[in-house]
Amino acid sequence: MKMKFTAAGDMLVQRRIPHDSEDFTEIATQIKRGDVRFLNLETTLHNGEHSANQYSGGSYLRANPKTLDDVSAYGFNLLSFANNHSMDFGHGGLLSTKKYIDEAGFPNTGAGSNLDEASAPAYIDTKNGRAALISVVSTINNDAAIAGKQSRRYVGRPGVNALRVSSHLQVTEEQFSMIQEISKVSKINAQRDIERAEGYFTPLADGVAALGSLEFKLGNETKYVTHPHPEDMERVEKAIYEAQMMSDYIIISVHSHEISGDKKENPADFLVEFAHKCIDAGAHVVIGHGPHLLRPVEIYKGHPIFYSLGDFVIHNECIPYAPEEMFAEKGMTSDVTMREFFCRRSANYTRGLMRDRRMLESVIPYFEMEDGKLTYLELMPIELNFDKKVWQSGNPRFSSKHGIIERLADISAPYGTEITIDERGYGIVKL
Repeated sequence: MKMKFTAAGDMLVQRRIPHDSEDFTEIATQIKRGDVRFLNLETTLHNGEHSANQYSGGSYLRANPKTLDDVSAYGFNLLSFANNHSMDFGHGGLLSTKKYIDEAGFPNTGAGSNLDEASAPAYIDTKNGRAALISVVSTINNDAAIAGKQSRRYVGRPGVNALRVSSHLQVTEEQFSMIQEISKVSKINAQRDIERAEGYFTPLADGVAALGSLEFKLGNETKYVTHPHPEDMERVEKAIYEAQMMSDYIIISVHSHEISGDKKENPADFLVEFAHKCIDAGAHVVIGHGPHLLRPVEIYKGHPIFYSLGDFVIHNECIPYAPEEMFAEKGMTSDVTMREFFCRRSANYTRGLMRDRRMLESVIPYFEMEDGKLTYLELMPIELNFDKKVWQSGNPRFSSKHGIIERLADISAPYGTEITIDERGYGIVKL
């Protein structure tokens, strides 16, 4: 049986969205074409009753719980809220967000009261079949955000289903010797070496050196090497195995800011490896988001991988008030206004996410799958009112005039993906 899907990236929402505009209707009409309609909600939901965490995802995000009415009006019916802002207001904020999402009737996963809940597939039943969602986040600002397993004696810890990154620097023999010398002279590893000898940390393997938390391995060239953490990869593959019995199609959601090379458009090596392994294990589509801009589209073994769909909504400068920690990061106090804060952070509105047109351009994919394979994929280009005032910008509208599809086609070409443009201005992926 054929199933139809639509998806969007991050909804970084901080204010209500009117439902009666032509732009809203046009976007909602496209989204509602799917049987399954996915979104990543990048905010917390509560009324200010939870204290701020000691760290945030960059800004402290909190929206009115009634924002879910806007999510529903757009047509979305399946959510993740696993991202680097899930813990902006600690365990209380995370659990409050999940409570409101559950009460609104959205199947969701990726964050929860413990790791078992956060990592379990969520399911949605439609007239054309059943789909599963498994959600992870690799961009976490502190390991305390990671959900904890329950044990026989203790309840689990609220948090996100993390995809940690195993990384090291591969270096030449000459560089390796230099690192060993720096370590020896500076004593940077002395405490850790003592703790290794006491059994608290695993000893370094042969051919591995360290400078603090950085590990170096011998190789023929110098490069930064990343892989999905084996334990986390195994947990996701186990969830895929479970979902194969319980659903027709499996969606993987991954929130990842990390890059390879020196461009935000380049997905990190571990992310490419993760996406391929998910498809190999039985998933049907991987939907990435996080870095606030589009990344390549790849068709891997007949299945779509969206390395990032960018932002569906971004209200990054519409935060009405913030905790003291956010002001302190800029050498300010909460005695100043939010306008003064954003003026300093953006250098009088000359830099930052909201000044970069790429961050306010995205696509909404519509795709069809039959017998487990992709049969059709189109991309509706959207622009988030880049040229409007702060309080007006950040909401999506259809746009075929900004070269969005052309740019996506260029960055997707190295992945073997060919995208043409039809008479509507939509991107059509050649299969």
